[in-house]
This record gives sequence, structure tokens and C-alpha cells, in this order.
Amino acid sequence: MPSPKRAAADEALPGIRFIDPAALARIGNLELVARWVVEGFISGLHRSPHFGFSTDFAEHRQYMPGDDIRHIDWRVYARTERYYLKTYEADTNTNFMVLLDVSGSMGYGSGALTKLAYAKYLAASLTYFSHRQRDRVGFASFDDDIIEYVPPSAKHLQQVLYGIDRAVPLGKGALARPMAKIAESQRRRGFMLVLSDLYEDPDRVIAALGPLRDARHDVVVMQLLDPMELSFDFPDAATFEDAESGLRLPVVPSRVRTDYQRQVAEHVATMQRRLGDHRIDYMFVDTSQPLDALLFSYLMRREQLRTVK
Repeated sequence: MPSPKRAAADEALPGIRFIDPAALARIGNLELVARWVVEGFISGLHRSPHFGFSTDFAEHRQYMPGDDIRHIDWRVYARTERYYLKTYEADTNTNFMVLLDVSGSMGYGSGALTKLAYAKYLAASLTYFSHRQRDRVGFASFDDDIIEYVPPSAKHLQQVLYGIDRAVPLGKGALARPMAKIAESQRRRGFMLVLSDLYEDPDRVIAALGPLRDARHDVVVMQLLDPMELSFDFPDAATFEDAESGLRLPVVPSRVRTDYQRQVAEHVATMQRRLGDHRIDYMFVDTSQPLDALLFSYLMRREQLRTVK
């Protein structure tokens, strides 16, 4: 029997199935994951009353048996008594860049997926989706510098997927240098998706993202955290090690849990508020969340922002 939370989600998003992140880990092949998630997701959108986002009218074509009748242009029918569909294209055909944090802390995971593994599936799925929308796709991985870079191109889907697949968590993370280099290399305005756990002071994050924002890129930041990083629900005393600095510290979780949870909540709330103040879109990602539910929420959010502008 589905949980109340799961049932509520199903009711809120009719036609959309939900994929347990653990199921993705069993597939292994990144391109297959992206194709499976996106094609199933789009199929669900066709069954959902929410379908239709980020597209502009392109042209008419004659109705064929099996076409979705919701796209029939009834004004044309009234003039011609023939059935024609409206077809659409991506509203920008823009540059879509995934900027993936591969610092050591992204290697943490309490369940089937680490933060980096979840981020890789998310990056691959959104890249595949954008490619379907005929955007030019690119990729950069970074810790405190650029690790791998694939420039945006309509022909670079495979190179981007290979780059995402090769990413491994290693080194100390810092946004400033890699974001400055990306801003310098991307002269054409585009869409920048930053996937990171944002283990950095909010002031430094804002300053690091400034060059992208000042270049008038559309910047979206997704902060990924593991459920145990939110709850700190470790049962026993243990020595905890910082994945980036190597610092080791003995901790009794029950003694610090409440204060820890408060500080994490404050950090997330501060990131959301400060990034919003600087016109940078922010989404929080719990890595136990089904990936297609996150995609739906993200794309509906983007559609709402687009219609407001």
C-alpha cells in the first residue's frame, strides 16, 4: 500500500509515475537511465492535464490518426473544415549547460545513491530532455577548478553524457574559480544549471555566481543533500571525517542532533532567500526524492516563472 505522502504525490501529478532512486542504481547505464526517465516522464505528461510548457507555436500540420486531439487548431478547422495540429518548438533553442560539483563531499550517500550519483542521473536526464527540445547542450564538472568541460553544441549529447558518467567525487570544493571561468567562456546567453551540495558560506556562493548572473545567464541552483545530512539520525557515537579536508571529529549524534538540524535548516533557508534576492532560481533536492517527481516540479516551476516574465 502506498504511503500517504506517495499517494498525495500521485494524486497531485496525474499520469506521472514515480521512480525510486534505488531502481536507477540497478540500471547502471547512464544514457539508458536518462532515456528511460525522460521518455517515461514525457509519456506521463501527455496523460497529465499539466502538459505543455516551454514551447512556442512553430507551424501547422495535418491531423493523422492517433494524434492528440488537444493540439487541434479549431480556428483553422472553422475556416477550412480540415483538421490541423499546432506543432511546437523549444522557445529558445538556447545553450543548456550543466555545472556539476564533483568535490569530495558529493560522494556521501546513506542509501542506494550518493549525492553525486543522484546529481549525475538528474544532469543526464535534464540534458537528454533539453537535447530533445533542440537546445545546444554542454557540461562542466568542477571542485575548486574546472575538471572537465564540453562546450554547448547540438551535436554534443554523447560527449556530455560521457563527461557526466566519468565524474568522480574528489578534492575540495569552491565555486568562485570554476564559475568565473564558465562565465568567461560563455559569451552567448544561456541556461546554467548548477548541481551542488553548497557546502560553502552563502556570501561566497552569491559572489561566485555573480559573474554568471551579471552575464545575464539564466542561472538555476539545485542544492542536493542526503536524508541523513538533514536528520543526522545516526544511532551511535562515531568519528566523523570531513570528505574534503580529512578532519576527523568524535561525535555523539544524540547530543548535537537538534542543534545540527537547526543549523542545516537555517543554511538551506538562507541559500533560498539570498539566491532569490539575487534573481537566481533555487531548488532544494532531497536525494531520496523520486527523480521524475523532481523533474515535474522543476519544469512546472520553470513554466510558472516563464509565464510571469
